[in-house]
Amino acid sequence: MAVKGTTAEVIEAFELTSTGAQGALSPRLFYEIVQQSPLAISITDDKADILYVNPAFENLTGYVNDVIVGKNESILSHKQTPAEVYRELWSTIKDKRSWHGTLVNRRVSGEAYLAELSITPVLGDNGAVAYFLGIHRDVSEMHALEQQLHHQKALIESVLDSAPVIVALLDAERNVILDNQAYKKLLGDLHGREPATLFVDALKQDGVDLKAVCRDSSGFSEREVRLDIAGSLEPRWFSVSGTWVGELDSTAGSYFKEQAPARCCLLLVANEVTVLKRQMEQARMQHLRASLAEQQRAQDMREALSGAIFQLQTPVNVIQAAADMLERGTDINKAREVLAQVLVSGQKAMETLRGALPDEPQEPATSVNLNSLLQDVLTLMTGRFLACGVVIDWCPQAVLSSICARPDQLRSLFMRLVENALLAVAESGKDHRSIRIATRSQSDRVEVLVQDNGPGIPESRRLKVFEPFYTGWNLARGHAGMGLSLVQETVNQHGGVVDVNPASVDGCQIRVTFPVSGRQRALQGSSL
Repeated sequence: MAVKGTTAEVIEAFELTSTGAQGALSPRLFYEIVQQSPLAISITDDKADILYVNPAFENLTGYVNDVIVGKNESILSHKQTPAEVYRELWSTIKDKRSWHGTLVNRRVSGEAYLAELSITPVLGDNGAVAYFLGIHRDVSEMHALEQQLHHQKALIESVLDSAPVIVALLDAERNVILDNQAYKKLLGDLHGREPATLFVDALKQDGVDLKAVCRDSSGFSEREVRLDIAGSLEPRWFSVSGTWVGELDSTAGSYFKEQAPARCCLLLVANEVTVLKRQMEQARMQHLRASLAEQQRAQDMREALSGAIFQLQTPVNVIQAAADMLERGTDINKAREVLAQVLVSGQKAMETLRGALPDEPQEPATSVNLNSLLQDVLTLMTGRFLACGVVIDWCPQAVLSSICARPDQLRSLFMRLVENALLAVAESGKDHRSIRIATRSQSDRVEVLVQDNGPGIPESRRLKVFEPFYTGWNLARGHAGMGLSLVQETVNQHGGVVDVNPASVDGCQIRVTFPVSGRQRALQGSSL
């Protein structure tokens, strides 16, 4: 029997379809449930001609039961729904399978709305499709909200990508879950090394407690971070700020729960300030050049006077010996008196020379980044490198532990090491001249390696080169041989070690090792 649409006819149809069902609801109760359902429900024959609609269907479409019954479901179709959607719909339900999807329908007024529709074939006794049960609801507002959220997300991403600052969102495991184009560009500049990881490492070195940021739901702002990039003589500087962001719990189990403490996400915003730092560095370098030039003049005077004292010491010693011999003789009073006068004069001359030595400047110790000091040295000596045709291979560790040191003394130390390397490559006579300078952290110490491709130092002279006034260069050009001796003196004052690396096979590698801050015994005395 076909379902017509009157109450009695619909109940009769339900009775026929429910025959033999054990424990089934009564047709009257089932009918009332369908009538009072908030979902729009329709029943059609196998050709989609409408046989029955419930009140929710009438409210949604505007078509009342008396008007819509007998009409085909296509009366609801809107031209905005693509034809292939209908083809896929009919192919599915004719195959006796349920179809679920979304259509653009229209109300009796012609107004379009978005319908989320489920169509289920109802089979007759012969197994063929007898009816179609349709259930649908208006999802226009949900779609509008989804589109609005999608638009807002696209807008936010567009703003982030166009922003000149670097933005990265890190999850609780410090994995990057959101970034922008500026971040991706920096990632490429770092040859695939994750910038966020380097930022976090540098912030920890700078004393930022990231755990406290999460625990206290706080943040930090404008912390300077320096990144030294292998192959580039110039570091890059960033002003980094961080904000705690709670990670939402979107699981179903959290629906009725009071919001639990969210896992910590960290929003990093970094503004590159390399240009500003470069301008500041240029001003600082001008002052540093003048300061180092003055120090160099004083050091040259100290070296020259130390050499003169060293040379005077020998004749004075001889005179002292002669005076002692004459002291033991007889009838030589006059000669002894002359020698005694010579001895007194020589001693006075030596005291005069010692008094002419300029005072060693007393510089306070501070926390020092060796990458920064070496960068200063390389910048100051760029002209020398070009004049000598030397290629510099600068290999800094991106984030280096700080040490407690006197920065000007270390700059002079590194300049002497580089000058020594320049002498070595000049001595070699090679066409290709190169100097490699590298830094690296080794647990509780920091190492600086200065490698040249010169002739190297024989094993028998690896200790002798640190003696005062020793020089093994043919092209020393007036150097008094105090360079490495002064290097060793400065390294000792900082509680470090300097040696010639015996493992070096091409040229010479000078290795300088400093303990990290807090472990330098030589800098803990009252002389600071």
